[in-house]
Amino acid sequence: MGKYPELESLSKEELIEIIVDEAKNWLAHDGLWFQAVERHFGLETAIKLDEEAWKDFTVIEANRIKKRLNLPENGGLDALEKALNFRMYRRINDQIIERVDENILVLKMINCRVQAARERKKMDFFPCKSVGIIEYSYFAKAIDSRIETEVIKCPPDDIKNSGFYCAWKFVLNK
Repeated sequence: MGKYPELESLSKEELIEIIVDEAKNWLAHDGLWFQAVERHFGLETAIKLDEEAWKDFTVIEANRIKKRLNLPENGGLDALEKALNFRMYRRINDQIIERVDENILVLKMINCRVQAARERKKMDFFPCKSVGIIEYSYFAKAIDSRIETEVIKCPPDDIKNSGFYCAWKFVLNK
């Protein structure tokens, strides 16, 4: 018997359900933490603290994915594309990745659980652009230090009728 006997007898489908459920739990905790900080200290402070946390978390996540998938150092946009598909967010949000050319990759978040919930509640979109810039640029750099990240659109930008909640451009500098 291995380290996790409670998981070893489960089917592939059951394991996938657990992964998705745990991603939802992670996001719920993240949201509840943010809301508590916002209630006590205001939105500006909550965003600043969120930015600080993402600087570390996104690098930890990238490095764990890189190790698990045995991605090479400086694996370029191929490594980044593969890694983006193994992020926690990927289990609960719908995204598309487009290769513009050999040096440019674009990620579009087609369904974002956070923004879709706010939209259903007739709330303004969460202004996640500053956090996203940190999240995606630090993640990409952890995969390959030559990759530069640019925001295409992300709230508070006007995203109405764009077909996505946010979009990011990754450029490989050789």
